[in-house]
Amino acid sequence: MYEECCAPRHTAARPAETALALMRSRYSAFTRGDGPYLVATCARLPRPGEAEALGAWGRSVGWVGLTVEAVEGGGPGDADGVVQFTARFVEAGALVALSERSRFARADGRWRYLEGEARAQRQKLGRNEPCPCGSGLKVKQCHA
Repeated sequence: MYEECCAPRHTAARPAETALALMRSRYSAFTRGDGPYLVATCARLPRPGEAEALGAWGRSVGWVGLTVEAVEGGGPGDADGVVQFTARFVEAGALVALSERSRFARADGRWRYLEGEARAQRQKLGRNEPCPCGSGLKVKQCHA
C-alpha cells in the first residue's frame, strides 16, 4: 500500500491531489521519520533543525493508527480545505490520541499544511498489557 499511495508523494514523483491525500502522506511521513517531507509540505518557513527534530520524534514513538473524522473542501478543484483526524501512538508507556483539525491550502498547484488545532489525550498503559501498536509484545518490552 505504501508504494502505491505515499511513496510517490514522499519522493515528489506524484504530489497530493487533495488535502486529505496530503494529510495521509504527512501521517505516513511521521511514522517513517521523514522530517524533510514534513517541512517541505508545510506552508511556513522551517525553523533551523526542524526536519531533523520532527523525524527523530516520529521514529521515537510507536504508531498505532489514524482515523479521519471529517473532510471539508480540499478537493482537486479547491483552494483550501480542512481535515479532522485522530492519530494514535504509544509514547513513554502511554497511548496518546492526538486529535487535530488541520487547515490546508493550495499554493503553486501543490497542497500545503497551514496549521492545526490539536489536543492530546494520554492513557497510561500497564507495563504488562499487550502493546496497542500490534507488535505482540508487552508494553514494557515494546515502548517502555
